[in-house]
Amino acid sequence: MKPLSGSRPPEHINIVPFVNVDNMMKLVLHVGIQTFLIELSSYIEADFLRWRHFDKSPRLASHSREGVIELMPTSDGQTYGFKYVNGHPKNTQHGLQTVTAFGVLADVGSGYPVLLSEMTILTALRTAATSAVAAKYLAPKGAKTMAIIGNGAQAEFQAIAFGALCNVRTLRLYDVDRQATDKCAKNLAGFGFEIEKCNSAQSAVEGAGIITTVTADKSYATILNDNMVGEGVHINAIGGDCPGKTELHRDILLRSDIFVEYAPQTRIEGEIQQLDKNHPVVELWEVITGAAGGRNNRRQITIFDSVGFATEDFSALRYIRDRLAGTRYFDELDMIADPDEPKDLFGMLLRAQTVS
Repeated sequence: MKPLSGSRPPEHINIVPFVNVDNMMKLVLHVGIQTFLIELSSYIEADFLRWRHFDKSPRLASHSREGVIELMPTSDGQTYGFKYVNGHPKNTQHGLQTVTAFGVLADVGSGYPVLLSEMTILTALRTAATSAVAAKYLAPKGAKTMAIIGNGAQAEFQAIAFGALCNVRTLRLYDVDRQATDKCAKNLAGFGFEIEKCNSAQSAVEGAGIITTVTADKSYATILNDNMVGEGVHINAIGGDCPGKTELHRDILLRSDIFVEYAPQTRIEGEIQQLDKNHPVVELWEVITGAAGGRNNRRQITIFDSVGFATEDFSALRYIRDRLAGTRYFDELDMIADPDEPKDLFGMLLRAQTVS
């Protein structure tokens, strides 16, 4: 795909492409949901391959009793990106989304923004794409059945990504809210899955080679007990993503090989916050580059302890920027003051008075 522009800002540098929610939905449907996830996953994987090029730090989080608001920045030396995102589990009680987000890309050379985008929908897509990328390396070979425990806003994205990238064909769904399971099954009816709605987490994991846990409660929860997890499975643990929020019993972690995005962040926010700070984990980029092994035997239990990392958002924004080329699925925002004389910003303000 031809980039929207080069590494420098476009000619009209005060105009920034803006992808609102409506345009994001139109772009995704124009590309096709499965194709979008496949293409997005290739960008995520490509950026994991050049992991050493990125600035990396745990995200800046502001926690409250109600939830968390976070900033997630990174740069590859040419382009800078960040995402603003919140996580408020009780929002659904008030008709609000649990997660909302927006993101920015900027040119490092000038500091000028080159893209502003909604990221509520895009985060759901990149989370699912990242999970599927990890499963390509970690899930048991030939696994076609996945249990999804937690059937809220992220569940369908996960299912479609695993179907498109990992050939998952059977879904076993469970949620404490039966209406959420019914919703999920209805939304996925046209995507070629065999779907079974289960009455418990225990029944959902039976016969599943891949188990995805994607619950929202901000608590030390135990979605999977140790006796529920047999040998050889891959656990895609994405619901535990902030301090005080987990899904897996500690004993499962102790008998599994654990893979993470960025260990300093995951030790704060992921399932491994339950373990000693020196407990061994492998970062996903090491597996993708071949620096470390992934799945190596049929009995191995693998866990992708995913909390989401800034490079994945960077990849998603980079993909969107390239995908916009030749389309009109964006608006143009006049965001940057552009005085005739760069040192005369005040004069520009005064001249606006005469124009008005």
